[in-house]
Amino acid sequence: PAGGVSLRLCSTRVTLEGINKPLIERIIRVDHAGEYGANRIYAGQMAVLGRSSVGPIIRQMWNQEKDHLKKFNELMVAYRVRPTVLLPFWNVAGFVLGAGSALLGKKGAMACTVAVEESISDHYNSQIRALMEDPEKYKDLLQVF
Repeated sequence: PAGGVSLRLCSTRVTLEGINKPLIERIIRVDHAGEYGANRIYAGQMAVLGRSSVGPIIRQMWNQEKDHLKKFNELMVAYRVRPTVLLPFWNVAGFVLGAGSALLGKKGAMACTVAVEESISDHYNSQIRALMEDPEKYKDLLQVF
């Protein structure tokens, strides 16, 4: 989510009438898994580098990811989307990737972060293009991205 934009809903659910439900479910499920994985990457990096000079930078980036995950948790409830069954895998794999990259030092951890963020940006841009086919219908989601 860019700029801390908040999705304001009248209730915990949104009207699903007229939306492409399979598309929205896929987008929210995949993005939630990605944000969950990113949180686990930062947890792994903090486990290794948390007390080093780069610890505060990692903590700051992790806090942003926590906000992103919170937003996708809210979207999952609002759009009635179930999480991926692969969350236990992302839990372990994300932590191992984060800790493993951190064992390479600050440069290794930052290289991992840059690679993941670039991939996520490409992914979000692709989703935005799909939602822009009917921007009025998906304006709330587009504001989140």
